[in-house]
Amino acid sequence: MLSVNGTVNDLSMCGAAPCFLSIGVLMEEGLPMDDLKKIILSIGSAAKKAGVKIVTGDTKVVPRGAADRIFINTSGIGLIPEGIEIAPYKAEPGDKIIVSGTIGDHGITILLQREAMTLDASIQSDTASLNHLVQRMLSASPNIHVLRDPTRGGLGTTLNEIAQSSDVGITVHQNRIPVKPEVESVCELLGFDPLYVANEGKLMAVVPEEDADKILAAMKEDLHGKEAVIIGEVVTENSGMVLMKTKIGGVRIVDMLSGEQLPRIC
Repeated sequence: MLSVNGTVNDLSMCGAAPCFLSIGVLMEEGLPMDDLKKIILSIGSAAKKAGVKIVTGDTKVVPRGAADRIFINTSGIGLIPEGIEIAPYKAEPGDKIIVSGTIGDHGITILLQREAMTLDASIQSDTASLNHLVQRMLSASPNIHVLRDPTRGGLGTTLNEIAQSSDVGITVHQNRIPVKPEVESVCELLGFDPLYVANEGKLMAVVPEEDADKILAAMKEDLHGKEAVIIGEVVTENSGMVLMKTKIGGVRIVDMLSGEQLPRIC
């Protein structure tokens, strides 16, 4: 499922409507057929939900121990409608920054599963195809400047990449950034910052101020955008930097992620 959703979302973040996917599978000999069947059915289900067709692919089997059970590689083709120009260098001062929902859900879910940690709270991956959400947003306004899915490096790294690409400053407000209490608790326990935890079913949009409210309203009509919120704005000061106004009234610099993201997800 993650392999399909990831490629669909990569296309969607360019404003494209995903159409076709290829799937390449590299597996170890001895992989249980039940596991393979479960994976293939999950891929088919994800493609159906996204409305894309898997049109080609390949399978290779390698000796036992030569791979970590199975690797799945996907590529996709989509069509960008005329008049849509979305790119990481198009953020402009005055733009509003929207996230589609709570951050950190996927990364913390993977971490807990890999480390076999059990908690009373239920934390689930947010993995989802966001192409239908993006189409709602573009129907509300074709003037979206930037779209990104904050996967590796999380929201903090994504914000920095946009600030540097567009040569602008970005200010976000900590009390507006949605984080589930259980995700925040795990992060505090293990020393993670939710800003740098991976997401696989959330997007971040940079939109003109005059279109922000109608785009936000359109997002809230979609299952994957009902918790969408404006978390900040693009500014002229502090070019190339991201600043966060903290809950206690201070200001914190949000740097690029240093070191390797944990848990590594792809």
